[in-house]
Amino acid sequence: MEEKKCGKVWIAGAGPGDAGLLTVKTASLIKEADAVVYDALVSAEILSLIPEKTEKINVGKRADHHLVPQKEINQILVNLAKEGKQVLRLKGGDPFVFGRGGEEVELLAKEGISFEIVPGITSSVAVPAYAGIPVTHRDYTSSFHVITGHARKGGESRIDYEALARLDATLVFLMGVTALPEICEKLRMAGMPDDTPAAVIQEGTLACQKKVVSDLQNLPGRVQEEKIQAPAVIVVGKVCALSESFSWAEQRPLGGRQILITRPRSQGQTFARTLRGLGAQVIEFPSIQVEPLQGKREKERILTALKEIRNRKTGTSWIEFTSAAGVRSFFNFLEEMNLDIRTLWGSRFAVIGSGTGRELGKRGIRPDLMPDVYEAEKLGETLAGQTKPGDLVTAFRAREASEELFPPVLKTGAECVDIPVYETGTGADDAWTEKIAAQFQEGKIDLVTLTSASTVLGFERTMQGKVDPGRILALCIGRKTEEEAKRWGMRTAVAEEATVESMTEKILEIL
Repeated sequence: MEEKKCGKVWIAGAGPGDAGLLTVKTASLIKEADAVVYDALVSAEILSLIPEKTEKINVGKRADHHLVPQKEINQILVNLAKEGKQVLRLKGGDPFVFGRGGEEVELLAKEGISFEIVPGITSSVAVPAYAGIPVTHRDYTSSFHVITGHARKGGESRIDYEALARLDATLVFLMGVTALPEICEKLRMAGMPDDTPAAVIQEGTLACQKKVVSDLQNLPGRVQEEKIQAPAVIVVGKVCALSESFSWAEQRPLGGRQILITRPRSQGQTFARTLRGLGAQVIEFPSIQVEPLQGKREKERILTALKEIRNRKTGTSWIEFTSAAGVRSFFNFLEEMNLDIRTLWGSRFAVIGSGTGRELGKRGIRPDLMPDVYEAEKLGETLAGQTKPGDLVTAFRAREASEELFPPVLKTGAECVDIPVYETGTGADDAWTEKIAAQFQEGKIDLVTLTSASTVLGFERTMQGKVDPGRILALCIGRKTEEEAKRWGMRTAVAEEATVESMTEKILEIL
């Protein structure tokens, strides 16, 4: 029996949470790995970038709460690699800055497993930066020091507070929010002035980031008043006084907002990029999955329809698309069957909206007809103004599609043929549903975008019983989508037009 080739492990830092702070290498590994082993501190936004088919293992490690003990995590990595898998160990921040990455490497090296270390942007620098605090500034300090605020087992701390107090530097404490009163008291006892500026930033770089800026004496009381919790970074030093004037993260148009996108990943990336550019944190959570129809019967139906279009001797042949997915599925079929679109020359093309039109335009074809309102019923009514007896209208669209498309056209005497080229299924990943549900319950998701009735149904099936729909504010792309969202009980708003651009404008208006 052939021995299975050993795999490899990449121990990578995911940064402090904002997906924009992922390194290029880690972002690439997320897409390519066979298995991802991740911690609790990896944000929902970053987890949503992991492909659905990738094996996902939550080891959920946090201070004082280890879902999986460190020794077991080390062994999981070894076992996965020995199965021949390419393994990404995804850790919050940087794996070697209090991330226990060294312990994982020790066992990998001992077992002869090939590995690489991919540094991540450490929260000790990034979190203060997002709070408007530069850890160094030539007018304030020339050094900064990173200290773990988490005591060793037994409660013994190795921090030399007197040495720290003498440095006249920026001090950054990680994992120390529960020990904040002790840290502040011991720094003051060591000679640091009571009025030394100090800050605590909770969930830094994320949409739900909270910060408290005070001084060494009053910081613990202020943190208690504001109910700051872990994960949080403590910063002590003169540079904290710059926080207010250097504040920037909250000043972005969508700064401090988290938005969940439900459209398929292939269609949602441009939208996500636009929203992130405006400062939003975006969770890509596809609630439907588009699958081209590959069965023999379906292919024969498509071929028969194409033959009928090609051989039509009377009237006008219209080819109709009601989604970008339909366009892609249609042209992918032509390529697969080695068919040439020029054999259908003479046909005219109708599309439901500008997004579908752009997708058709990528194939060098400009649509002949598009309604003012991007709905199936309006497309049918608009097309009815162009058709007559003897015309043929062939729609290449989803298996389950709107019944409102054809009635207006049939009244003109034209022949209508409905050809399914793809189907939609629930596409949301079960691995994230609990995490997403918790985000809703904690009020951390400001808005959900819904771009079709099928995305509503997919989202409902995924989250049913896990979240109160009344807590969800949904931005819908059109009337039919809104009707479906209201039926489930969501609060709704509707874009002025059925376009991503209009949805973006509406989000800015609402949030």
